[in-house]
Amino acid sequence: MYVEIICVGKLKEKYLRDAAQEYMKRLSRYCKVEVIEVKEEIVPSCFSPGDMERVLKTEAERIKKNMKEGSYIIALDISGEQVSSEDLAERIQALMLRGRSRLTFIIGGSLGLHSSLLETAHWRLSFSKMTFPHQLMRVFLCEQLYRGFTIMKHEPYHR
Repeated sequence: MYVEIICVGKLKEKYLRDAAQEYMKRLSRYCKVEVIEVKEEIVPSCFSPGDMERVLKTEAERIKKNMKEGSYIIALDISGEQVSSEDLAERIQALMLRGRSRLTFIIGGSLGLHSSLLETAHWRLSFSKMTFPHQLMRVFLCEQLYRGFTIMKHEPYHR
């Protein structure tokens, strides 16, 4: 299984980088995992709907350039489907059994993801109705992927 995480922006705080790296290291026991960071657009402090569309579209173009043909695309979206950790593990396992060998998770910037990415995603996944910083979502995603693989392997981490 190959898992890639395409995300807008870099992890700026050391504690977030350390946490993400720790879960990436743990995940590497179960799958090949890669993080691809694309440049984050600067959002004007007072932005119009046109500014928002321009930022989202530019970030989406950068994301699309990194998406691989044949990958199962999972967009992190606040209005997506909310699932338990067990459900996430089952979903990943089912995809593996159906021959899906590449999963691509997409994390947008501070404004989210452009509608063109949401429309092309195979699955829209929400971690909560609450809003979280996109840098923190990368850590949450890595932890939940690690948890999911330990659930699949019946390992004690999940307890």
